Amino acid sequence: MGCIQSISCKSKVFRESIAVIEVKASIDPVPTNIDESSSVVLRYRTPHFRASAQVLIPPIPKKETWIVGWIQACSHMEFYNHYGEQGMSSWELPDLLDGKIQAISDSDGVNYPWYGNTTETCTIVGPTRKESKFNISMNDNFYPSVTWAVPVSESNVTKLTSIYRDQSFTTWLVAMNTTTNETVTLQTIKWHMKLGIEVNPSRPLGQRAKLQEPSAQEQPQVLSRNEPIPPSALVKPNANDAQVLMWRPKDGPPLVVIPPKHRS
Repeated sequence: MGCIQSISCKSKVFRESIAVIEVKASIDPVPTNIDESSSVVLRYRTPHFRASAQVLIPPIPKKETWIVGWIQACSHMEFYNHYGEQGMSSWELPDLLDGKIQAISDSDGVNYPWYGNTTETCTIVGPTRKESKFNISMNDNFYPSVTWAVPVSESNVTKLTSIYRDQSFTTWLVAMNTTTNETVTLQTIKWHMKLGIEVNPSRPLGQRAKLQEPSAQEQPQVLSRNEPIPPSALVKPNANDAQVLMWRPKDGPPLVVIPPKHRS
């Protein structure tokens, strides 16, 4: 009863007054696009994952700053490029693969822990007299290049036979007090992207690759209960800086083709 005027009680009232008026999450209902215009690499572009939310922040009584935005982490990655009987190349996240972490940050690599800092976040500087209502949004997709030839070979002969990719992500809508480091998780979204591409290396350029199922992606899930954010999702390195490209031959030891940009 006596906590009504206490700082912690006022803080709790403020936290619980932050409202998500609307949240939307979807993956564009289009197939992955395959680009064979290069004689060196196959490129593909997946449909976009999109998330948007309208958020209401009550008046901020004190001189403090709140940021509301999207934080994303990758919790699973399989990314294999097969080269027939010779072996496969594999993009890997070693700490995730070894089970050292639950998930790895998918931040832009600059604005940790946020996914980005344009449409992806909104900053409110207190004190404010009125409530603040705003929209924030983000999108994500894959647009990689995969060599037609074996990546550790001097030869440029096409040997690529298939591509398989399966990645899972969690995306959180978060309000963070940069003055006190208080964090409020407002929404949790789960989504994944899965694709297979079959390649006939003997066919002419422009006629080699064929998209396998699924032609359309499963739609994201907006969870009814929020999931906690693992500490590894909030700090360096992000997935792009931690990933390593391995060559795993059918015979012989694996080789590092591209080392991670960030070394732990």
